[in-house]
Amino acid sequence: MLKNDQLDQWDRENFFHPSTHLAQHARGESPNRVIKTASGVFIEDRDGNKLLDAFAGLYCVNAGYGRQEIAEAIADQARELAYYHSYVGHGTEASITLAKMILDRAPANMSKVYFGLGGSDANETNVKLIWYYNNILGRPEKKKIISRWRGYHGSGLVTGSLTGLELFHKKFDLPVDQVIHTEAPYYYRRADLDQSEEQFVAHCAAELEALIAREGADTIAAFIGEPVLGTGGIVPPPAGYWEAIQAVLRKHDILLVADEVVTGFGRLGSMFGSDHYGIEADIITIAKGLTSAYAPLSGSIVSDKVWKVLEKGTDENGPIGHGWTYSAHPIGAAAGVANLKLIDELNLVSNAGEVGAYLNATMAEALAGHAHVGDVRGEGMLCAVEFVKDKESRTFFDAADKIGPQISAKLLEQDKVIARAMPQGDILGFAPPFCLTRAEADQVVAATVRAVGAVLG
Repeated sequence: MLKNDQLDQWDRENFFHPSTHLAQHARGESPNRVIKTASGVFIEDRDGNKLLDAFAGLYCVNAGYGRQEIAEAIADQARELAYYHSYVGHGTEASITLAKMILDRAPANMSKVYFGLGGSDANETNVKLIWYYNNILGRPEKKKIISRWRGYHGSGLVTGSLTGLELFHKKFDLPVDQVIHTEAPYYYRRADLDQSEEQFVAHCAAELEALIAREGADTIAAFIGEPVLGTGGIVPPPAGYWEAIQAVLRKHDILLVADEVVTGFGRLGSMFGSDHYGIEADIITIAKGLTSAYAPLSGSIVSDKVWKVLEKGTDENGPIGHGWTYSAHPIGAAAGVANLKLIDELNLVSNAGEVGAYLNATMAEALAGHAHVGDVRGEGMLCAVEFVKDKESRTFFDAADKIGPQISAKLLEQDKVIARAMPQGDILGFAPPFCLTRAEADQVVAATVRAVGAVLG
């Protein structure tokens, strides 16, 4: 099929793409893929290439593509009421209903939902609320936020600082002073290979204690973490990690933010990662799976403990000075209502757990014995394969070799399967839509084996 060369030209001349090598793209040295349509786990580009999207966009199209129920809910809402703000007590049927649906599914200690547009702005909201919370409690020095290296929490000023990946800091003058980082719960990349999982967990907790001691507990407001590290490598925590971390936080009266932008609404085979790992958060961040990305929407789910202080603050100081024009946008809220209904009706959370476990087991069986596969790991509908130069010594490839990107490109070229080359390591990530079947999981694994063989032998 002949390409629309004018569209390609317009793209390179006018469109500022995120997370892109800008100079190479403008010069035409990198591919330009224009997506036209999609259904189930497949997307199709303007050239008629049908691709199995084994990363659900950016871990976000949980219900799968082409769901007419969600599309119709969006259209119906746009026709009836395309927009009204949510300031000063205003709401819509969709936004009120969705808040109720979220809290019906959330852990029992949660109280209210504040709506934004994306995970980055939700975490910006969280930090503002945490600072407000401590000011109301008369603790103006208790403001620092602890994140983890390799965590991902957004691309804003504070949220880009919370993100513990070099690419998001380099040349942006980040992180800001109020954000500090501690060790990632990444057992495969532990410094001491003799450590058991239990010893490594104790080490992570000790590192957190030492950081708090250095900074002073009276200066630290909160700790933020994804239940499973996402963009930092798709890394499930070692057994007992969250229990150990929460014990330290409770001891020092430090709030816990569970960033569930990836894990919320079923990706682990549980409605929330907090339930999955026994996390009792003070605030939960939600976004991607809330609408399956059919419309932009995010949320900050606030606990009873935090909400009571926020109420006290407005009694003392008047209306809270925080809001977005598009908070609780009715079209996004309508998409969320339809999405959560569909996830329930199709039993997609259960399927994510069952087929996700099958994908992980099949991938491990197929690749764990490969000389250059160091680790195959995952949880629910998340899976990662990490490549090493030497398995015995756990020697990693030089980053300049771009082994992960090479395998991802080969997977796309040979079998039209999309996986993600994760940053800061040669890691191939998978996060398919929840509607993935076992046959499609087999297709993903077989294609991955062929791509690995083509690049690494």
